[in-house]
Formats: sequence, C-alpha cells, structure tokens
Amino acid sequence: MKWLAGALLTVVLLLQHRLWLSGDGVRELTRLSEAVERQKSENEEAVERNQQLVAEVSDLKAGMAAIEERARSELGMIGRNETFYQVVPARPRTTLPTRPAAQTKTAAR
Repeated sequence: MKWLAGALLTVVLLLQHRLWLSGDGVRELTRLSEAVERQKSENEEAVERNQQLVAEVSDLKAGMAAIEERARSELGMIGRNETFYQVVPARPRTTLPTRPAAQTKTAAR
C-alpha cells in the first residue's frame, strides 16, 4: 500500500511540475492572456479609426463643404471671388561681423 501512495505522490508531483514549470503550463496561459488583451486594445483602436473613416466618407459623399475644405487644405485651392494673401515672415536683420580688436605682439625679453 505504501508503494501505491508513493506512486500516486510521484505522479501528482510530475503533473504539478508540468503545470507550473513547463512551457505549456501557466506561463503559456499568462502569455496568451496578455496577447489577447493587446489584440483587444488594437481592435478597439481599429474600430474607432474605421468609424472616423466612415464618417469622413459619408461627409464627402453628402456635401460640398467637406470637399472644399479638403481641396483648400491639401491642394491649396482658392474659391471664386476670393483673394489669396500669402504672409511671408520678415527676414532677420543681419549685422555686419565685428572686427576683432587689433592684436599686438609683445616680445618677451
């Protein structure tokens, strides 16, 4: 009877070893759980981006305002009866380089 208890204890220890310390056990479960969470967050970002794109497409299909805005910002187009003003920043004033003070050599005697 003692040998049966010893054999069962050995089997239980081997199974526990495989569960906790092998690559297929708890570590793999933890890694897979983290991967699932990362994928869920990426999916949420993709859904949000897709919703923005769907809204933009429907806006472009529905009216001219979005098309005009995109033409102005991306293509630099100007509407009829509009005047284009380009503001050029002033150049910084350049100063003449100053001459270094006259250098005198003194002979050490």
